[in-house]
Amino acid sequence: MPGQQREASADYAQATRLLTQLRTVARQLPGTLDPGSIAERLLDEIRAVAPADRSAVLIGSGGGRLVVLAQTGMAGTPRADWETSLAKDAPIAEAWLSQQPQTSGSSVTRTPVKGAVTSMVLPLVTGVRTVGLVVAEADRARAFDSSMVSAAATVAASSVLRLETALLFDDVRSLATTEERQRLAREIHDGVAQELVMVGYGIDNALALLPDEPTQATTMLSSLRDEVTRVITELRLSLFELRSDVDPHGGLAAAIAEYARTMGAAGGMRVHLSLDEGGARLPAAVEGELLRIAQEAITNARKHARARNLWVSCEIDPPYVKLQVSDDGRGVGAEAREDSFGMSIMAERAQRIRARLEVGPRKPAGTTVSAVLGSRPRGGSVSAPKEA
Repeated sequence: MPGQQREASADYAQATRLLTQLRTVARQLPGTLDPGSIAERLLDEIRAVAPADRSAVLIGSGGGRLVVLAQTGMAGTPRADWETSLAKDAPIAEAWLSQQPQTSGSSVTRTPVKGAVTSMVLPLVTGVRTVGLVVAEADRARAFDSSMVSAAATVAASSVLRLETALLFDDVRSLATTEERQRLAREIHDGVAQELVMVGYGIDNALALLPDEPTQATTMLSSLRDEVTRVITELRLSLFELRSDVDPHGGLAAAIAEYARTMGAAGGMRVHLSLDEGGARLPAAVEGELLRIAQEAITNARKHARARNLWVSCEIDPPYVKLQVSDDGRGVGAEAREDSFGMSIMAERAQRIRARLEVGPRKPAGTTVSAVLGSRPRGGSVSAPKEA
């Protein structure tokens, strides 16, 4: 056991040194470490040397699939539903495995394209590892000649290290946040939650020793027992929130729906869900921040608004997403509401992923919280909303 403790201490010491170095380097780097911004700039630079009608940056996300990090298209055209599976025999999988640019006379989207089309797929490679892909399509035959492909590949190669750095920084931050949430959950469960349960048992034992007829002492102890029960319930809900996360196989909408149903039941609210989610996924860091924004908005409605109804809608078409939480309780302007700290937390999370956060009144009563990332797709390609 002492040997294992020494090894663990050495691992933590090394991790501390590396994270300290990472923090120092991150502060000295020019520009942003936001993966979305870097990907958008990369697409702009590639379009300058290889004009395309639509393009995107796809990054690996485990499980043999890709997620859309950034996407662009010509004005007036619907957003493409890019193929994100590496299991299919297609230019995307070939570029990923061969680490060589691929061109094709067929589309690399799931949506059928009418007429001539040329696709180009550029791998983003650092060392021996493929980080992601740049995909571009033009609605004309033989749109990308060898010089265009070569120029675009050079642009991609010049940006891949910066993009990988930003992605790694995001991963480290997400892992640290997840570990901290789990640590807090364990401490609450094993510490104050257990102690409160014992206090409740002590009150029960004291009540059992008192006479059956009501007295001032029994009334006070009964009120105290009710308050302890309420606090324990709140702690259990807080533990549920800390442990909630986006399942890699379930997706963001499913995680939000589970949380909304649980909190709705705890707060006596009727929950109305509208989920509009296609097959493509958002980056894990973005999904995590959006889940926390939804949790904060739903918790505010339960604890502060005294709402009877909760409406939660989630429209996802990567990289676009719109999350909206509304209630019919007391509005944000009500004097009795004390959730300004929660509003600040949501604003910080939205800023971190470059989402637009709006908090305002809902007519005829209540509050609406909206978080929007990216621009609304034209034409759209996701499935019809599911009511639950």
